[in-house]
Amino acid sequence: MKTSCEKTEPTKKQRASLPVLPSEKSRPHSTRGRWRAGVLITITVLMIVHLIQWLVMGVTVSPIEPSEAMHTIQRGTVNAGAIFFALAILSTLILGRWVCGWGCHIVALQDFCLWLLNKLGLKPREFRSRLLIFVPVVVAFYMFAWPTVVRFFTKPKNESLIPQFTNHLITTGFWDTFPPVFVAIPFLFICGFLTVYFLGNKGFCTYACPYGGIFGIAEKVALGRIRVTDDCNSCGHCTAVCTSNVIVHTEVEKYKMVVDPGCMKCMDCVSACPNDALYFGFGKPSLFVETTPSKSYNLTWFEEIGAAIVFGLSYFFVWDVYQLVPMLMALGIACVTTFLVVRLYQMVRSTSISFYSWNLRNSKGVTTKGWIFVALASIWIGLNIHSGWIVYNEIGGRRAYETITLPDELAIAQADPGTWLSDVEKDYVRRGREYYYRSRSTALFTNKEAVSRLAWLEFFDGDATAAATHLAESAELMNGPTRALNLYYRGAVLNTLGRYDEAIQSFQKALAQSPELIVAEQEKAVSLWQLGRREEAMNVWKRISDANPNLPLAATFLAVASNAAGDTTSGAMFQKRADAVVPQDARYLWMVGLRLRNLGFKEQADRYFMRAIQMEPSLRQRLAALE
Repeated sequence: MKTSCEKTEPTKKQRASLPVLPSEKSRPHSTRGRWRAGVLITITVLMIVHLIQWLVMGVTVSPIEPSEAMHTIQRGTVNAGAIFFALAILSTLILGRWVCGWGCHIVALQDFCLWLLNKLGLKPREFRSRLLIFVPVVVAFYMFAWPTVVRFFTKPKNESLIPQFTNHLITTGFWDTFPPVFVAIPFLFICGFLTVYFLGNKGFCTYACPYGGIFGIAEKVALGRIRVTDDCNSCGHCTAVCTSNVIVHTEVEKYKMVVDPGCMKCMDCVSACPNDALYFGFGKPSLFVETTPSKSYNLTWFEEIGAAIVFGLSYFFVWDVYQLVPMLMALGIACVTTFLVVRLYQMVRSTSISFYSWNLRNSKGVTTKGWIFVALASIWIGLNIHSGWIVYNEIGGRRAYETITLPDELAIAQADPGTWLSDVEKDYVRRGREYYYRSRSTALFTNKEAVSRLAWLEFFDGDATAAATHLAESAELMNGPTRALNLYYRGAVLNTLGRYDEAIQSFQKALAQSPELIVAEQEKAVSLWQLGRREEAMNVWKRISDANPNLPLAATFLAVASNAAGDTTSGAMFQKRADAVVPQDARYLWMVGLRLRNLGFKEQADRYFMRAIQMEPSLRQRLAALE
């Protein structure tokens, strides 16, 4: 049985009539390539200057990146990226897909990698798939249309489908939406170099880039075209110099213009034409031109379906694994994984197959180079599968964490918050811990968010000591307000364990990170009170309550502490302040009662318990359990 990878004679329908070209030295070359390289290098330099300016000044124009338009669609955040993307699409509708060829840093990287590979004597070959060509369009729909679809079905009836627009042209968080540098470097290597090496030049543009998917659709209705005069003699130079994998000489012969949506208006074909027969002009959009395929494909339909399944699995295996891999990087990884799986399958099915100059298999079997290829491909695919295992367990842990609906304030008011969970919720918590333990025991990197979620699952499972340990680990991995919040929660958990000195240290670290985190100072006063430093604690609560009269706990603590100290006047004043702002919610009132009981004020705590029981009678059983 013959497969698509065997050396078979192409049919007339498959065969592309590319004339034999003269030697490399005598062949005409594109003079536009240097101009385009200069433009792309200039854009790259400007991007670096933009970054440096932000690092120096701390404020700059928001990233001029099409992905930023997602924030405009979802939240109405008008930024420079959204404006650039809108203008790019509008110009493409007129001039064709020129932005990709002349304004994209990823295209610049791919072209550089192609040039480098050519210098090394390697000629990347285009990987042609019928199904994977739709990936960019599907991803573009997910990024730029799906949020609106979701909003349509989930928004309140009185809320507009179009979000309220706000000005975000200037930002202080320039890098907030980009991956860290240690992720950005492999991202550029995979999406720039590996996709070219395995899939041919513009491999990432063809099978992964969502912006290319939108520009490709706009290209079909654009007026701007590469057109031809009667001076064309089908020499094939245009196709030879095209870096976008367009069979130019065939298309201009059949349609009198280029109709392939992959054409990026690089103008190399125009520059290389020895007869000056090609030019950029305006004509009928290719959408209205009846076309026939001018390319053959590398895969059978069975292989196409298998490749699509592998691509989807690989993508979901690596997307956001460890909360590090961004979407575009995951798409690039999926492209490479799909190629390797297909090639391994073809090695099994075929008796003759090669990769560049490597003869992977011949009639005698798999060659030495073939086994090396199998080993390297297996390592890559194995890492992909390993990422899928990690993602599977992290998703299980996250879902278990999300089943917990008990408010944080009520949870940290007691040493064993698991008593508030149903049997089903307790089972979820236990399984969630198992999921996270499995992922941590086999992980190559640490998922920062997963550590804090694991801590909460441990706390609800009755293991407050482990929870405090993992909250400390999570705080070390985080920065800014998130780090401060983990330190605050760690201090609160330590308070439930009676480790008040350690709790104070944790609260102080939280406040050093985020001085505005008033609840951390409020809880530090609880630690001081439990250590017998009651005057210090009352001074802290008074300062907090005076500055923030709407904080019910600080006022409540002050009221009972003042009464206990014999200052009934102050006690009455602070109690009145507390009563005015304490939420009339049964569980919140119960939480206040627990906090007062922990401080030693049983009588005052019982009053809050009774108020809670009046609102939710089932809580009476809990009061009996406390006695």
